[in-house]
Amino acid sequence: YPDFAYRPGAEHGYKNLAVFYQTCSFDCLFCQNWHYRYAAKREGQISASTLAHEVDKHTSCICYFGGDPTPQLPYALRVSRLALEQNKRRILRICWETNGSMHPALLRQMAELSLSSGGCIKFDLKAWSEELHIALCGVSNKRTLENFQLLAGYIPKRPSPPFLIASTLLVPGYVDEDEVSRIASFIASLSPEIPYSLLAFHPQFMMDDLPTTSRQHAQRCLGAARRQGLERVRVGNLHLLRDECYT
Repeated sequence: YPDFAYRPGAEHGYKNLAVFYQTCSFDCLFCQNWHYRYAAKREGQISASTLAHEVDKHTSCICYFGGDPTPQLPYALRVSRLALEQNKRRILRICWETNGSMHPALLRQMAELSLSSGGCIKFDLKAWSEELHIALCGVSNKRTLENFQLLAGYIPKRPSPPFLIASTLLVPGYVDEDEVSRIASFIASLSPEIPYSLLAFHPQFMMDDLPTTSRQHAQRCLGAARRQGLERVRVGNLHLLRDECYT
């Protein structure tokens, strides 16, 4: 505020245009939004121009998520440019929530749109170990980590508000203190000021037999991330945390 927001706090009276893509480049066993896999077969399509025109005077942000925007990035970039062109004199942030597996050339275009509009890009760093990542998500995480490092190079261009954000889902029995410590070390090596959220897990999709994240698990991971030097770490989905420890 005032460059990228209408109000210094919560933007009462304004809204986000949330664009949920019913596609993904990963196949995570714990997918938290797995229902899109069935909805995508039923729903129709919408043109980039039509979607861009959904931005009205009360819209302050377009946020792409899903699923994941990666398979539909050319379309999403087109929507963003059209919307920004149609709203030149207004605040309109372009934000992304993604697994980070896109081609670097497309990522650079995303970065430029978010930088100039005051938006952000959030990467879901699902695991550090490539073997674990393949087991849980079906693909390597090498490109995701490379792309995260690429984006960190843009931070000096706009230190505030935060441009690059990370999150990790604390999957019981899989994403433990050691995994989080290694992810946090990687993030801190790029910038200790990158915000990092540790998200409590809810049993979904193929991992619906697991418990929710325990409070002890979350606290251990929070401590591990802080010990690596990260300055802006938090635990999210607090309502899901269970008091019982895992057996």
